[in-house]
Amino acid sequence: MNQIKIGKFIADCRKRKGLTQLQLSEKIGITDRAVSKWENGKGMPDSSLMLELCNELDISVNELLSGEIIEMKEYDKKAEELLLEMAKREEEHNKRHLTAMWLILITDLLFYMSVLIPSAMILGETLKFAIIASVATVIFLIIGFIALKFEVEAGYYECRKCRHRFIPSYMKAMMSMHISTTRFMKCPECGKFSWCKKVLSKNKID
Repeated sequence: MNQIKIGKFIADCRKRKGLTQLQLSEKIGITDRAVSKWENGKGMPDSSLMLELCNELDISVNELLSGEIIEMKEYDKKAEELLLEMAKREEEHNKRHLTAMWLILITDLLFYMSVLIPSAMILGETLKFAIIASVATVIFLIIGFIALKFEVEAGYYECRKCRHRFIPSYMKAMMSMHISTTRFMKCPECGKFSWCKKVLSKNKID
């Protein structure tokens, strides 16, 4: 989505309706600075505001996100293009989450080993080593739980039986057996257990 194009389109629609930025902002319950930010291409309306904004400007959400008035014969094509672009953006967002997860896990493991190995070599089997090992283990597990949160939020898990894609609860993911990001879980669609692999989008475009 081209934010500059969308911003100019919002400004043009607002002016066509004879509204100032302040008047438009008051109608949808935001500040005129937010409207100015949109129109300058420096931000996008939240999804919770899009429908109300479109109603005030007499445009569709599809037209808002396309940044132009869409003729009826082009409507389906534009809708498909928009859905594809949104799916690609979702995939990129989820890739960043997975990258963050691996960085956290690798850093966590390096920290754990850098504390545990030298402590064992210097202190041996002493009370002080046991305390250090216990604290390091707790920190290691806490950071591991944070990494799991990134994994769960990065896309979906695909059931091997019915190919349904879903997001499990954090607790279900944590309690499931896993090999890397593939987890043995029950599919909410078919109700069967299988090794559900991680995928990055709701629609099958991976």
